[in-house]
Amino acid sequence: MSDHPSPITHHHPALAIWLTGLPASGKSTIAAALKPKLEALGCTVEVLESDAVRRLLTPTPTYSEQERDLFYRALAFMGARLVAHGVTVIFDATATKRAYRDCARSLIPKFIEVAIECPLELAIQRDYKGTYQRGQRGETSTVPGLQSPYEPPLNPEVRVDTRKVEADAGARMIMQVVKDITL
Repeated sequence: MSDHPSPITHHHPALAIWLTGLPASGKSTIAAALKPKLEALGCTVEVLESDAVRRLLTPTPTYSEQERDLFYRALAFMGARLVAHGVTVIFDATATKRAYRDCARSLIPKFIEVAIECPLELAIQRDYKGTYQRGQRGETSTVPGLQSPYEPPLNPEVRVDTRKVEADAGARMIMQVVKDITL
Protein backbone atom coordinates (compact mmCIF):
# COMPACT_ATOMS: atom_id res chain seq x y z
CA MET A 1 0.00 0.00 0.00
CA SER A 2 1.23 3.44 -0.92
CA ASP A 3 0.96 6.44 1.37
CA HIS A 4 -0.11 8.54 -1.59
CA PRO A 5 -3.80 8.81 -2.34
CA SER A 6 -4.77 7.38 -5.67
CA PRO A 7 -5.70 9.97 -8.26
CA ILE A 8 -9.39 10.38 -8.80
CA THR A 9 -10.33 9.99 -12.39
CA HIS A 10 -13.49 11.73 -13.43
CA HIS A 11 -15.78 9.51 -15.44
CA HIS A 12 -18.65 11.36 -17.00
CA PRO A 13 -21.92 9.39 -16.96
CA ALA A 14 -23.00 8.09 -20.34
CA LEU A 15 -25.94 9.66 -22.11
CA ALA A 16 -27.50 9.91 -25.54
CA ILE A 17 -27.96 12.96 -27.71
CA TRP A 18 -30.30 12.68 -30.70
CA LEU A 19 -29.66 15.28 -33.41
CA THR A 20 -32.82 15.40 -35.52
CA GLY A 21 -33.69 17.59 -38.45
CA LEU A 22 -34.28 17.55 -42.17
CA PRO A 23 -31.64 15.98 -44.40
CA ALA A 24 -28.81 18.52 -44.97
CA SER A 25 -29.90 20.63 -41.98
CA GLY A 26 -26.47 20.38 -40.32
CA LYS A 27 -26.74 17.29 -38.11
CA SER A 28 -23.45 15.68 -39.19
CA THR A 29 -21.53 18.96 -38.96
CA ILE A 30 -22.78 19.55 -35.42
CA ALA A 31 -22.07 15.91 -34.47
CA ALA A 32 -18.48 16.37 -35.65
CA ALA A 33 -18.13 19.54 -33.52
CA LEU A 34 -19.82 17.92 -30.50
CA LYS A 35 -17.85 14.67 -30.32
CA PRO A 36 -14.48 16.17 -29.26
CA LYS A 37 -16.18 18.40 -26.68
CA LEU A 38 -17.74 15.31 -25.05
CA GLU A 39 -14.42 13.45 -25.24
CA ALA A 40 -12.74 16.37 -23.46
CA LEU A 41 -15.08 15.65 -20.50
CA GLY A 42 -13.77 12.09 -20.38
CA CYS A 43 -16.63 10.49 -22.31
CA THR A 44 -16.17 7.60 -24.69
CA VAL A 45 -18.31 8.68 -27.64
CA GLU A 46 -19.87 6.80 -30.53
CA VAL A 47 -21.69 8.59 -33.35
CA LEU A 48 -24.49 6.48 -34.80
CA GLU A 49 -24.92 8.09 -38.20
CA SER A 50 -28.07 6.77 -39.86
CA ASP A 51 -26.64 6.41 -43.38
CA ALA A 52 -23.68 4.35 -42.11
CA VAL A 53 -25.86 2.11 -39.91
CA ARG A 54 -28.47 1.77 -42.67
CA ARG A 55 -25.80 0.42 -45.07
CA LEU A 56 -25.35 -2.49 -42.64
CA LEU A 57 -28.97 -3.12 -41.63
CA THR A 58 -30.70 -2.41 -44.95
CA PRO A 59 -28.04 -2.44 -47.71
CA THR A 60 -30.69 -1.77 -50.38
CA PRO A 61 -33.06 0.51 -48.48
CA THR A 62 -36.58 1.11 -49.66
CA TYR A 63 -37.34 3.69 -46.95
CA SER A 64 -40.80 2.13 -46.61
CA GLU A 65 -42.77 2.82 -43.46
CA GLN A 66 -42.20 -0.73 -42.20
CA GLU A 67 -38.46 -0.60 -42.93
CA ARG A 68 -38.09 2.78 -41.21
CA ASP A 69 -39.98 1.53 -38.15
CA LEU A 70 -37.64 -1.47 -37.88
CA PHE A 71 -34.51 0.58 -38.59
CA TYR A 72 -35.20 3.22 -35.94
CA ARG A 73 -36.15 0.61 -33.31
CA ALA A 74 -32.84 -1.14 -34.02
CA LEU A 75 -30.94 2.16 -33.91
CA ALA A 76 -32.54 3.09 -30.57
CA PHE A 77 -31.73 -0.37 -29.18
CA MET A 78 -28.08 -0.11 -30.31
CA GLY A 79 -27.76 3.30 -28.70
CA ALA A 80 -29.35 2.10 -25.46
CA ARG A 81 -26.94 -0.86 -25.25
CA LEU A 82 -23.94 1.41 -25.81
CA VAL A 83 -25.12 3.87 -23.14
CA ALA A 84 -25.73 0.96 -20.73
CA HIS A 85 -22.06 0.05 -21.19
CA GLY A 86 -20.79 3.56 -20.50
CA VAL A 87 -20.56 4.92 -24.04
CA THR A 88 -22.08 8.31 -24.80
CA VAL A 89 -24.03 8.15 -28.06
CA ILE A 90 -24.70 10.87 -30.59
CA PHE A 91 -27.54 9.85 -32.90
CA ASP A 92 -27.04 11.65 -36.21
CA ALA A 93 -30.36 10.67 -37.74
CA THR A 94 -33.39 12.45 -39.17
CA ALA A 95 -35.87 10.05 -37.52
CA THR A 96 -38.90 11.46 -39.33
CA LYS A 97 -41.39 10.44 -36.62
CA ARG A 98 -41.40 11.64 -33.03
CA ALA A 99 -42.20 8.04 -32.05
CA TYR A 100 -38.73 6.93 -33.19
CA ARG A 101 -37.00 9.44 -30.91
CA ASP A 102 -39.48 8.75 -28.10
CA CYS A 103 -38.58 5.05 -28.35
CA ALA A 104 -34.91 5.91 -27.73
CA ARG A 105 -35.88 8.26 -24.87
CA SER A 106 -37.86 5.45 -23.23
CA LEU A 107 -34.81 3.14 -23.36
CA ILE A 108 -32.11 5.64 -22.29
CA PRO A 109 -32.31 7.36 -18.88
CA LYS A 110 -30.14 10.37 -19.80
CA PHE A 111 -31.44 11.51 -23.18
CA ILE A 112 -31.19 14.87 -24.91
CA GLU A 113 -33.21 15.61 -28.03
CA VAL A 114 -31.76 18.35 -30.20
CA ALA A 115 -33.84 19.98 -32.93
CA ILE A 116 -31.54 21.02 -35.77
CA GLU A 117 -33.73 23.65 -37.38
CA CYS A 118 -33.27 24.62 -40.99
CA PRO A 119 -35.84 25.68 -43.59
CA LEU A 120 -36.38 23.21 -46.42
CA GLU A 121 -35.14 25.70 -49.04
CA LEU A 122 -31.79 26.08 -47.26
CA ALA A 123 -31.47 22.32 -46.71
CA ILE A 124 -32.00 21.84 -50.47
CA GLN A 125 -29.21 24.37 -51.17
CA ARG A 126 -26.85 22.62 -48.73
CA ASP A 127 -27.60 19.10 -49.98
CA TYR A 128 -24.20 17.72 -50.97
CA LYS A 129 -25.44 14.09 -50.94
CA GLY A 130 -28.01 14.73 -53.68
CA THR A 131 -30.95 13.52 -51.59
CA TYR A 132 -33.31 16.31 -52.61
CA GLN A 133 -32.20 16.25 -56.25
CA ARG A 134 -33.06 12.53 -56.45
CA GLY A 135 -36.46 13.32 -54.94
CA GLN A 136 -37.07 16.22 -57.33
CA ARG A 137 -36.14 14.00 -60.31
CA GLY A 138 -38.59 11.34 -59.14
CA GLU A 139 -35.85 8.77 -58.42
CA THR A 140 -37.21 8.44 -54.88
CA SER A 141 -40.53 9.32 -53.29
CA THR A 142 -39.59 9.25 -49.62
CA VAL A 143 -37.39 12.32 -48.99
CA PRO A 144 -38.26 13.80 -45.57
CA GLY A 145 -39.65 17.31 -45.85
CA LEU A 146 -40.05 17.00 -49.61
CA GLN A 147 -42.31 13.99 -50.21
CA SER A 148 -42.45 12.38 -46.79
CA PRO A 149 -43.58 14.18 -43.62
CA TYR A 150 -41.03 15.13 -40.97
CA GLU A 151 -42.28 15.55 -37.40
CA PRO A 152 -40.06 18.07 -35.62
CA PRO A 153 -39.65 17.72 -31.85
CA LEU A 154 -42.31 19.42 -29.76
CA ASN A 155 -40.19 20.02 -26.64
CA PRO A 156 -36.54 19.33 -27.41
CA GLU A 157 -33.94 20.02 -24.75
CA VAL A 158 -32.04 22.15 -27.29
CA ARG A 159 -32.96 23.98 -30.49
CA VAL A 160 -30.16 24.92 -32.90
CA ASP A 161 -31.21 27.15 -35.81
CA THR A 162 -28.48 26.55 -38.37
CA ARG A 163 -29.41 29.73 -40.25
CA LYS A 164 -28.12 31.71 -37.27
CA VAL A 165 -25.80 29.40 -35.34
CA GLU A 166 -22.54 27.87 -36.57
CA ALA A 167 -21.78 24.22 -35.76
CA ASP A 168 -19.30 24.94 -32.96
CA ALA A 169 -21.72 27.34 -31.24
CA GLY A 170 -24.49 24.74 -31.60
CA ALA A 171 -22.23 22.13 -30.01
CA ARG A 172 -21.54 24.51 -27.11
CA MET A 173 -25.32 24.99 -26.63
CA ILE A 174 -25.72 21.21 -26.42
CA MET A 175 -22.77 20.91 -24.03
CA GLN A 176 -24.44 23.30 -21.60
CA VAL A 177 -27.42 20.94 -21.37
CA VAL A 178 -25.08 17.94 -21.07
CA LYS A 179 -23.38 19.58 -18.10
CA ASP A 180 -26.72 20.54 -16.54
CA ILE A 181 -28.13 16.99 -16.63
CA THR A 182 -24.96 15.19 -15.59
CA LEU A 183 -23.79 17.29 -12.66
